[in-house]
Amino acid sequence: MTKKTIFGLFSTILLSLTCTAWAQPAADDPEWKEAEVPPPPAFDVSKLITFEGSPNSSLVYGVDPASIRISNSDSVVRYVMVATSASGARNVMYEGIRCSTGEFKTYARYSSDGRWNMVTPTEWRSMFDNMPSKHALRFAKAGACDNAAPALSVDALVVRLKNPFKN
Repeated sequence: MTKKTIFGLFSTILLSLTCTAWAQPAADDPEWKEAEVPPPPAFDVSKLITFEGSPNSSLVYGVDPASIRISNSDSVVRYVMVATSASGARNVMYEGIRCSTGEFKTYARYSSDGRWNMVTPTEWRSMFDNMPSKHALRFAKAGACDNAAPALSVDALVVRLKNPFKN
């Protein structure tokens, strides 16, 4: 077995154990309202903190820590996610995670001409759905969420991302 295969197996086991601990998201608050979403922030691919998106994927996911915001008004963690293929092709998304409900949303996608294209309509989707990419769930587990609550601060989130085995 290669190191990547062993790491992939370990990551899968660890994710399944933490998903069991997280279980189902909390019930939705009928009074909750999303705050006005700020425009997509600038990002720097040279500053990405990377994490494995899936053991079966060749994509490497990363977040520029300077792009992460935790909204006090609606408790949404917003960030720029960069998925990079083995060939170097990039897919960049401006997203948000709602830890209390286990949902994520894509607000915009970055185009090759250097512009953000807003996604319409934007919809909250479950991070637990059987999607080919579970990057939002892995980011939530890596530090964006403390179970059903957002990380205490961006600094705490970044520390957890940089030290995944000390959480």
